[in-house]
Amino acid sequence: MQCARTIDTCQCVCHTVRMPANIASATERHGSLLVADLGSCCGPITDGVLDTAAAERLAGVLKALAEPTRLRLVSLIAGHDGAEACVCDLTAPVGLTQPTVSHHLKVLVEAGLLERTQRGKWAYYRLAPAALDALAGVFAHTGSR
Repeated sequence: MQCARTIDTCQCVCHTVRMPANIASATERHGSLLVADLGSCCGPITDGVLDTAAAERLAGVLKALAEPTRLRLVSLIAGHDGAEACVCDLTAPVGLTQPTVSHHLKVLVEAGLLERTQRGKWAYYRLAPAALDALAGVFAHTGSR
């Protein structure tokens, strides 16, 4: 685990959080807000206007899902036995080579949508806990204004 400093873009408050080193370094490299943070930081999008930084971060997460192959990979992993899959389980269903599938999975991991576990020479992927719920919560409609 590594400490990483994050900024709550909704309240402009700095927090220090503990997160796995691989996620912390991905966040530092790309400056992205992890999907799991969206629900805690930002209420439903209908609660008010997003500031520029929050909109850019949310757009980065949505960009990861906006590619049809990545969206399909998330669906395949969610529907796989144990909601976990190896790259070798995903290449045939999407009809792409292992390096291409691995690239798409890396983008999804960096966006905070998937978690990667190394077991020997194989990497297994599963949905990040509550990732899609947090993302859905950003778009929750809280009633008419």
